[in-house]
Amino acid sequence: MVDRFQRAITVIFLWFFAILTLLPFFWMLCGSFKNTGDFLTGLFLPQGSGLFGVAWDRLTWDNYREIFTNERVNFFHSGMNSVFLASVTSLLATLASAMGGYALAKFNFRLRKPITALVLLTLLIPPPLLLAPTYQLLYWLNLLDTYTGLILPAAAPAFGVFLFRQAILNAISNDIIDAARIDGCGEGRIFFSIILPLVRPMMGAFLMITFLAMWNNFITPQVVLQTPEKFPLAVAIVNLREAYNMQEYGISTASTLFSIAPIACLFLLLQREYLSGLTSGAVKG
Repeated sequence: MVDRFQRAITVIFLWFFAILTLLPFFWMLCGSFKNTGDFLTGLFLPQGSGLFGVAWDRLTWDNYREIFTNERVNFFHSGMNSVFLASVTSLLATLASAMGGYALAKFNFRLRKPITALVLLTLLIPPPLLLAPTYQLLYWLNLLDTYTGLILPAAAPAFGVFLFRQAILNAISNDIIDAARIDGCGEGRIFFSIILPLVRPMMGAFLMITFLAMWNNFITPQVVLQTPEKFPLAVAIVNLREAYNMQEYGISTASTLFSIAPIACLFLLLQREYLSGLTSGAVKG
């Protein structure tokens, strides 16, 4: 009886916090179908004489239609730019970080400790301080106003290298690698066939973190890119709001909701890997 009561209390708390978490998304969803007048007079759906006291006839698709037909901002093209930048950057950063972490965790070479210390020191530098030197370096390399100039600086983050180093140290025994080398496996095959499957939970988590960071990146694209057609979605949303002088709240919520949808889908796909332990699949004992 006590266990059933405790379970019921736990379920009630979980439902409460779930509703509390989803409430802002429901508010954005409702606001994306309302005009400006209804947006300012009602919290959620507009009140009327329809079913459940809602004025269903005043809901409109015009906000979504406007963000895709606006002449000043090509919203769909900007969305594709964000998908490309976030996908390529997250894949390259995950692969490069896993390689660097594996090298620092399992290879013995002379500069191993200094490089590890350098990676840790790099984590202490605030990212905004790197904007000016990164811009100057990209200028010397003639990579300004290119997607390469956005992707390369984020392709091997120090945070990812150190994160994978710790994951590989904790999750993978040296005996596994030694056994693979005795069986004749090369270093490339060991990395792709043994190391990566054993750190799959970390890969899923880091892939999502990097994808989210690049998807929401707002300052760096404005510094590196000068052509409006190359801007990602985060910049396009701000330009869209400026085009309407921040008065069309329905269009603002519709564009924001559209930008959130890919991230929500990615989390649903990778939530198991994100929540799994780092030692999943490793030899214990």
